[in-house]
Amino acid sequence: MSMVSMSGGWNMFGSPVDFSFRELNTVSDMLSDEPNPGARPLKRDSEQKILSSTLRLNNNFLSDLTGLMDTLSALYAEPTRLAWLDLSFNEFQHIHPVLTQLKELRLLYLHGNRVCKLSEVDKLATLPFLHTITLHGNPIVTERDYRAHLISTLPHVKMIDFSAVTKQERELTSVWQRRRNPLKTMSHSKVD
Repeated sequence: MSMVSMSGGWNMFGSPVDFSFRELNTVSDMLSDEPNPGARPLKRDSEQKILSSTLRLNNNFLSDLTGLMDTLSALYAEPTRLAWLDLSFNEFQHIHPVLTQLKELRLLYLHGNRVCKLSEVDKLATLPFLHTITLHGNPIVTERDYRAHLISTLPHVKMIDFSAVTKQERELTSVWQRRRNPLKTMSHSKVD
């Protein structure tokens, strides 16, 4: 994917900012550490802020995202343009509401965490571009109608757990939704 940014012509994702396997306990721990070196050096603006929309925080000890926006603002030239966030293999039990501030988020990796309630995913419904999400390896995948719930909650999702959402799944989810909410369907068709 090499879409061009309106503000400077850098690759949409840029080189990934990689803080994986750093034994981070809090998001703000990134401020006192340097990212792992990558295949390509990180591009920076005149203020030395990173020109990237990718962040890898996988394989750490994070359990919440308190301070995420402040940390991103300190590191990134355009923190709200974060499009790819890897939070896999951490200690998350909940999906932090701060993620809803990342309106450009397209890929969110949350696999290998401890998210237990399917309703946690509902928080992500406000993300208009989220097309890829991973949650395998979390207790919620054992919940009945796991994929159907994700498909109905995240209407733009194209990949769940590295598996494509099919047209048939979308159709079945639509039927599943109508069966779950018959009153909602009836109230829309009822004339007062």
